[in-house]
Amino acid sequence: MIFDTHAHYDDTAFDEDRKEILNSLKTGGIDLVLTVASSLNSTEKVLQLIEEYPFLFGAVGVHPESIDELDETKFVWLQKVIRDRKKKVVAIGEIGLDYYWNISNREIQKQWFSRQLELAKEEDLPVIIHSREAAKDTFDIIQLACKNAEKQGKRLTGVIHCFSYSIEMAREFLKLGFYLGIGGTVTFKNAKKLLEVVEEIPLERIVLETDCPYLAPVPNRGKRNSSLNLPFVAEKIAQLKKVTSKEVMEITKKNGMSLFRIPIELL
Repeated sequence: MIFDTHAHYDDTAFDEDRKEILNSLKTGGIDLVLTVASSLNSTEKVLQLIEEYPFLFGAVGVHPESIDELDETKFVWLQKVIRDRKKKVVAIGEIGLDYYWNISNREIQKQWFSRQLELAKEEDLPVIIHSREAAKDTFDIIQLACKNAEKQGKRLTGVIHCFSYSIEMAREFLKLGFYLGIGGTVTFKNAKKLLEVVEEIPLERIVLETDCPYLAPVPNRGKRNSSLNLPFVAEKIAQLKKVTSKEVMEITKKNGMSLFRIPIELL
């Protein structure tokens, strides 16, 4: 019953047993997985995986940490990839801003973030947003992109991946029509701010995610993560929302399928 809306099964952490892990997901209660690219090389690997596994869907794009590799020629290639594989490429991502590592120039990050949002609007696809220590700039750029889309009779939506900001910021993103991605960090002892967010926002605006192989939930924190750990996340959300884990799994799966427009006949 579970839809993992953010995984990185192209990551080298899965090189030794990727096939075994992916083949075990169905029996572990994982129906759907969105495996998300972070670079141009990662995009190529994601495309291979979604062709091989029917239950895998893909998001392609360039993460802010890899943004220096992007240029106009490669951007055109990215657009062609999306248009050639519309049935299985269901989002643009992981894109956004990261001011924590200071790897790429902030102005360059903003430029390509805006360009990839524009690409999502043109291709009518939702976006998967990475934002770390860049709340205001992320919101301002998305808000402007949403307004521009509306002027053209279009709509831009998506998910704020691994949401880590305040409840006030959460409300603003919800007003724009975005969902919040909630994963293993909700089980961490130091997640007080995130717990407040999950308690307040409607379950209908949450999607489950792992960010695997990263951010494994308690009791497996520190170990390699996989989609099989999502029941721990669902259970924690269920406690906070005072509903059953089954309800969390069913509603968040419905949310993900709606957001990423995955028709039931493709399952």
